[in-house]
Amino acid sequence: MNTAPRQLLSVEEYLAELLRLVRPDERTERVQLSEALNRVVATPVASRVGIPGFANSGMDGYAVRYSDVATAPVLLRVVGDVPAGSPEDPPAGPGECVRIMTGAALPSFADSVIPVEDTDAGTGTAGTPTVQVLRVPAFPGAHVRGAGEDIRAGDPVAAAGDLLTPARLGALAAAGRTQVEVRPRPVVLVAATGDELVADGSELRRGQIYESNSVALAAALARDGAQPVRGPVLRDQAEALIDWLDHFAPSADLVVLTGGVSVGAYDVVRDVLTSHAGGTFRHVRMQPGKPQGWGLWPGGTPVVALPGNPLSAALSYEVLVRPILDRLLGTRQVPDATAVAATGWGSPSGRRQLQPVRISSTPDGRLLAEPAHTGGSASHLVTSLAAADGIAIVAEEVTEVVPGDLVSVRLLR
Repeated sequence: MNTAPRQLLSVEEYLAELLRLVRPDERTERVQLSEALNRVVATPVASRVGIPGFANSGMDGYAVRYSDVATAPVLLRVVGDVPAGSPEDPPAGPGECVRIMTGAALPSFADSVIPVEDTDAGTGTAGTPTVQVLRVPAFPGAHVRGAGEDIRAGDPVAAAGDLLTPARLGALAAAGRTQVEVRPRPVVLVAATGDELVADGSELRRGQIYESNSVALAAALARDGAQPVRGPVLRDQAEALIDWLDHFAPSADLVVLTGGVSVGAYDVVRDVLTSHAGGTFRHVRMQPGKPQGWGLWPGGTPVVALPGNPLSAALSYEVLVRPILDRLLGTRQVPDATAVAATGWGSPSGRRQLQPVRISSTPDGRLLAEPAHTGGSASHLVTSLAAADGIAIVAEEVTEVVPGDLVSVRLLR
């Protein structure tokens, strides 16, 4: 058992060690949009078309010349009908208009649209249909969506490094793209260790808990662009852990283990990585998540060892493992936000606190942050992050956050 004193590092110092374990993967592959959720864009994507591709109506109503309705109320003859998708371009003279539906192409003669709510809805006879416009539009061009108003043909829709969210996929589809060039998914093995863990939902005995870390970590890895492979619960037996790593690590880009990294008598991960993978174990000035470790399994696969307490494992992933994945994939970084502390809380001296917070906003648009759990950032609080929108990052020298303080917040993806 290795009980040598551990070097105490800042988050940045330890993260620099981890990032040296991997290099960006420059390979690409082309996939259908239907298969691209949570993939990372490899090359910039431009729009094939302008969006919208033609001037169209933003309302159900009547296409008019502004000059004809500038003195409303006014009665106009209805000389045509344009539903959405119609190729028709009906002409209309002075004092005439065309009924139009939302999304339909604006007739060439028209420059504005009158919503049906601002008319009598058309009460003329079948032989001479008319509509009375009751209100003057606010400006010429009212309720008209201009061609290319959203984006022009050739403009970028997605940049290299973008994570493909549902919204980005929708934008790509609207831009006429059916495929996208992405980075390959890194294969990441993830497993939890510990004799106390139960993974099959069976009845718990005294001293046992349900295993949740590998479930949460695998989901986070998939969200962030990896291909996670969950292993079984690994018992506190060195031989079983060695056999599992020997069998599966060579086929992975990264291994993430949780549990067994501290200085306890049964911390098998620490002992195995030390004896077989040149294990390096540190104390990191963060709370939760102080004990951390890493090694290189024979063959070169990096192994990152996280604490076993659920909140420690989840937050360690967000600040230490996710950056490794981002480096492999070239994911574009989103800067942390700034929020106002809505309530106060304590923070440990000399350690960077990672506090799960709920985010709200003030009427003037400022972000507000308050702890997501009454227990704060205690490492065992498995439901704390589930209730959070982000992680408040409190500097090492701060021991108390008071209402009104500005805090840095990493919004959860």
